[in-house]
Amino acid sequence: MRVPVIRKKITFIPDSKRVVARYFINGDQRTQKMVSHIMLLNEKQVINTLENTLREFARRHRNISNIFFRHCEKIKGIIEGMQINYDDLSQERKMLIGSYCTMEYAIESAAIFNPSIVEDFDQSGLEKGEKRVILSFRATGEGHISSIVFRRGILDMNNNLQVMKIGNNIDKAEIVHKTLYNKERFLMKLAEMHTSDKYSTRIMQDLPQEFEYAILKNMVNKALCDPMIRQERRTALEEVIWLADSFYDLQFKHDSDITERVIFPISDSESRGIEDARFVRFVDDDKSEKIFATYTAYNGHVILPKLISTEDFYTFRVMPLYGTGAQNKNLALFPKKIKGKYAMLSRIDGVNNYLMYSDRPTQWNNPVIIQEPRYPWEFTQIGNCGSPLWTEEGWLVITHGVGAMRRYCIGASLFDLDDPSKEIGRLKEPLLSPLEDEREGYVPNVVYSCGSIIHNNSLILPYAVSDYSSTYGVVDMVELIETLKKSK
Repeated sequence: MRVPVIRKKITFIPDSKRVVARYFINGDQRTQKMVSHIMLLNEKQVINTLENTLREFARRHRNISNIFFRHCEKIKGIIEGMQINYDDLSQERKMLIGSYCTMEYAIESAAIFNPSIVEDFDQSGLEKGEKRVILSFRATGEGHISSIVFRRGILDMNNNLQVMKIGNNIDKAEIVHKTLYNKERFLMKLAEMHTSDKYSTRIMQDLPQEFEYAILKNMVNKALCDPMIRQERRTALEEVIWLADSFYDLQFKHDSDITERVIFPISDSESRGIEDARFVRFVDDDKSEKIFATYTAYNGHVILPKLISTEDFYTFRVMPLYGTGAQNKNLALFPKKIKGKYAMLSRIDGVNNYLMYSDRPTQWNNPVIIQEPRYPWEFTQIGNCGSPLWTEEGWLVITHGVGAMRRYCIGASLFDLDDPSKEIGRLKEPLLSPLEDEREGYVPNVVYSCGSIIHNNSLILPYAVSDYSSTYGVVDMVELIETLKKSK
């Protein structure tokens, strides 16, 4: 028996007009040549060229002159290496140089997909049956580089979503790197990444138990300057910095709308994208609340599971996840502790659903299988489609299953509230399968979600359509729970 899903007539589609100003460099040699050309211009030519650039791009970005200054600062070492006194350069010349180190990047030109949804902290000024929500999406542009973007909306008493207007400019955040690191945990994560301890231990052995980011980075950079360095050692040292750069805070300006904030790849660990963020509103035992999200950082070769947290969607803290259970993709945090411990779903082997507990939200060990593929539509793999949802009858877990022809469908399962390793029921048939008009896209034959909520006794299920666009469906909770309880 299939549970009916009401598909809503709202679609989030890629918008190539949404661009960020991104740092751009073509290698040291070509950059030196570019700077040489600019240094041949007199001040009047510099000002005229800069004004032409600002006329074309100032309206498309908030405070683009400041962006140009920052990007010029990034190549200060190259400029000074050309025997040019950086401090003697005029402000206009620095801005012009910075403009040549800047490019526009259309963050969602290829796709806006894999959505999640959470309740907004602010629920003031609403009518009965309404709820203010924040949706997140995986936005993908040129080169398949993924980032996180947001939309704000209001669900009404009929579960129709009114989406707020999108802001005009897109802001990347200011980045603050973590300053102190715990040596033991740092070495543990390097081991999980299979970084050669022959080289990583050597460079870290003289560091104290709590060491500073700047000291480690200087030591590694000095070692990397050795012209005789072996490739195996270079790779290991690059991975050490890769990990250190994975801890940071993001700070957005308070005059930006949430639709104007993009969490764009920052560290080398996520240079090829930030994938499938699963946002959840977490309520601690002391009733304090915070938004967490797990996501996958990807650099083109290796994936790194990470955790992001925020209390206001202006400031975000980003950290890698540790432990034998913090492997592969598909981690999803429970919205509250179970018997005093954090709980997490995972799919560490790429095939089965796992459960694990921890005293810390960043360290995960001892995963236990709680679900394996059972039905033909999930024979390839089963995993979660976001964080579990609390109901009086049990933990509702929206799942995904992969079947023949790599077809992704969405299912649902119910687990015991006190012991989520106990499955109460699982839908025999998919809750949601790609319709004929949902089959075409960036990746065909896929419906997928990264998080849902319950509103007006209905499941609000945002989902991606073939990794291209997004929409949402509504499911009656009474009918869904009853079907799950009968499905064991």
